Amino acid sequence: MTGLMLKYVGLVDPLNRWIGRIVMYGIFVMMGILLWSSISKTFFLPSLWTLEMAQFAMVAYYILGGPYSIQLGSNVRMDLLYGSWTDRRKAQIDAITVLFLIFYLGILLWGGWDSLMYSFQYGGERSPTAWRPYLWPIKTIMVTGIFLMLLQAISELFKDILRLKGHDVGVKL
Repeated sequence: MTGLMLKYVGLVDPLNRWIGRIVMYGIFVMMGILLWSSISKTFFLPSLWTLEMAQFAMVAYYILGGPYSIQLGSNVRMDLLYGSWTDRRKAQIDAITVLFLIFYLGILLWGGWDSLMYSFQYGGERSPTAWRPYLWPIKTIMVTGIFLMLLQAISELFKDILRLKGHDVGVKL
C-alpha cells in the first residue's frame, strides 16, 4: 500500500506542478485582455468580449493553479495554533481536514460534470450577454481544474499518511 501511495504522489505532484507553472503565466493573458479593453474603450469602439473573456481567463488561472497552490502549502491555515505544532501533529490534523476538502471537491466535481453535460446536451449553452460565447470551454476547464485539485488533495492525504508512518516524502515545495 505504501508503494502505491508513493507512486500516486510521484505521478500527481509533477503533473500539477507542471500545469501550475504554465498557468501562472496566465496573468499576462489577463493583463493583455484588460489592456486591450482599456485601449479599445479609449480610442475605438468598446469591445463586447473583453470583460467576459477576462473573467474566463481569471477562472482558468485560479482553477488550474489551485492544485499547485495546495502542493506548495499556500492554502489558508489558522497559524495561531498550527505554527506551534510538531510535524507529526500537523500531519495528523492535515490528514483529517483534507478529508473535508476531498468531500467538498467530490460534490463540486459532480455538479460541475452535470453542468458540463447540460452544455453539450442542449446544443451548446451560451452566455446570456451581448457577446454570447459558448460556455462549454470554460466549464471544461473548470471540471478539469476541480478534478486535478481532487487528485492533489488525495496526494496530500497520502503524503500525510506516509509522514505519520515515518516516511520522508519531503516538505512542501
